[in-house]
Amino acid sequence: MAESMDILEQLSVTFKKFAVHGDHKATGKELNGKNWAKLCKDCNIADGKTTTSTDVDIVFTKVKAKSSRVITYEEFKKALEELAPRRFKGQSKEEALQSIYRLVANKEPANLGVTKVLKAAAVDRLTDSSRFTGSHKERFDSSGRGRGREGREELVENTGYVGAYRNAGTYEEKMKDK
Repeated sequence: MAESMDILEQLSVTFKKFAVHGDHKATGKELNGKNWAKLCKDCNIADGKTTTSTDVDIVFTKVKAKSSRVITYEEFKKALEELAPRRFKGQSKEEALQSIYRLVANKEPANLGVTKVLKAAAVDRLTDSSRFTGSHKERFDSSGRGRGREGREELVENTGYVGAYRNAGTYEEKMKDK
């Protein structure tokens, strides 16, 4: 009996993890259809042979309340009971239920198909600031870091001298000599 309580706790943990997956506003008490389908796929309940994604969607619709778009933990357990005989044909109802519980217990949402950072020669060449020319070269310092506003805008210096004047700041020295 202690083992069955332990597996129910593990089911509860799995339910909460999938309930909050992809939704920062989720409380973990209700599981939507998309996350139910993900749970079934990630836990190998929907194997594509004995149990398909269509079976998973039909069971979700069957166990949820009429006007609801989500299922609770109790409805989740009822859905697993519905899928167990389909997934594990040839086993008794209790054996199938325990088998499906073992598939789901302590699982987390997988991040398969997540876009990875591309490391290609073309990207490196395009982002190498040492090869930039013209005005773009002015936007980066020697280490390749952006200069921010100084690199994008022509900042006005209020020194009183014309912009390209070579002897800027020498007036004081000239006046000392006289």
